[in-house]
Amino acid sequence: MFDFAWPWIFVLLPLPWLIRRFLPAASQQQAALRVPFLQDFEALQEQGVRASGGTRLALLLAALAWLLLVTAAARPQWQGEAVPLPMQGRDLMLAVDLSGSMAEEDFVIGRQRVDRLIATKIVAGNFIEKRQGDRVGLILFGQQAYLQAPLTYDLKTVKTLLEEAFINMAGQKTAIGDAIGLAIKRLRDKKGEKVLILMSDGENTAGEMDPLKAAELAAQENLKIYTIGIGADPEADFFGMVRGRSALDEKTLTRIAEITGGRYFRARDTAQLVAIYDAIDAMEPVENEKRFFRPVDELFHWPLAMALILALGLLYRRQA
Repeated sequence: MFDFAWPWIFVLLPLPWLIRRFLPAASQQQAALRVPFLQDFEALQEQGVRASGGTRLALLLAALAWLLLVTAAARPQWQGEAVPLPMQGRDLMLAVDLSGSMAEEDFVIGRQRVDRLIATKIVAGNFIEKRQGDRVGLILFGQQAYLQAPLTYDLKTVKTLLEEAFINMAGQKTAIGDAIGLAIKRLRDKKGEKVLILMSDGENTAGEMDPLKAAELAAQENLKIYTIGIGADPEADFFGMVRGRSALDEKTLTRIAEITGGRYFRARDTAQLVAIYDAIDAMEPVENEKRFFRPVDELFHWPLAMALILALGLLYRRQA
């Protein structure tokens, strides 16, 4: 659709005629505002000479140049078809456990056994890619909790920072309460729906904040927490001895989710982990409402270029 951004500029079209009609002629000793190319026609009128065909052509070209200049100043535009944009007020933070127990290789991807962190990176990375329109942040925690990525629409960067994380990067122990506390701090002043997805394979063994107390504070800030317990169940060997897998405090993780209005999930293998993220994606839909925008192409340079060409042609003709 063709349109003008500033159509009121066209009120300037009669300006040269108004200047010629109502301003007194300037004497040779006075500086005056002079309209380009009109002085030639004034001289002809003073001598009582009827304008020739060439003069009329010059006058027509000068008027056309002025029309093109005013048209360019009015900013002609071509507006494309309306394009929908997903808009929402959701801020989503991921908190990933990097404690030593995440090195346990009890997940299988492509018939190859991988550790818990690698499985989390692959599945959580795919989940991040789906969050078009959301702002996503990343918290990494072990013995301490760190903000690795603030809330951003740059999902590619968040995914890259998750992929670069490694086990024991934040210490060998697990500070679940501190991770929740850091999420509360980063999301406190944000408007709209706020969600924290917390993934851990152990129990709270470090940090200054109790996980349940942190959950109560999160509930007061309207922060919903989904907790994911990662890792296979302990298995007994031939002699009846349980293999050394870390203890998962499912009771605390479940209670954290309940206090904040979220939900607890158990991920014993890769298929369950994928299903969990699909369930969260369904509960936290990407699109809430739509707004539209029209792509705009500016066209002012075309009439401006034509006006300059005409002006240069008239100037050359006058000096010839």
